[in-house]
Amino acid sequence: MAKIMLVDDAAFMRMMIKNSLSNGGFADATFVEAIDGLDAVNKYGTEHPDLVIMDITMPNMDGLQALKKIREMDPNAKVIMCTAMGQESMVVDAIKSGAKDFVVKPFNADRICSTVKEILG
Repeated sequence: MAKIMLVDDAAFMRMMIKNSLSNGGFADATFVEAIDGLDAVNKYGTEHPDLVIMDITMPNMDGLQALKKIREMDPNAKVIMCTAMGQESMVVDAIKSGAKDFVVKPFNADRICSTVKEILG
């Protein structure tokens, strides 16, 4: 059973991702939620999720900063970044910083499920 951390400052987005995954083959997954990058870094250290799905643009600590801190704690961390259209340069930074993949918002439920399945194996 996978433990997946959902990181987005919008509760609606966390709920959409959770519902997409629950309906797409991850009904038995445990979901941990974080409201920003700082919250994600703190919870990663205690929750040790199998996968993190994280927005790039958030208050307090953005997703790129959080990605770097999480990868410092765990070089094998599996992180998928979520980005809005037009943030291609941020995606390049995220991949260079160790993100496994990215999905563009508004995302397609099948795309996020297939990406998660591919990364978790």
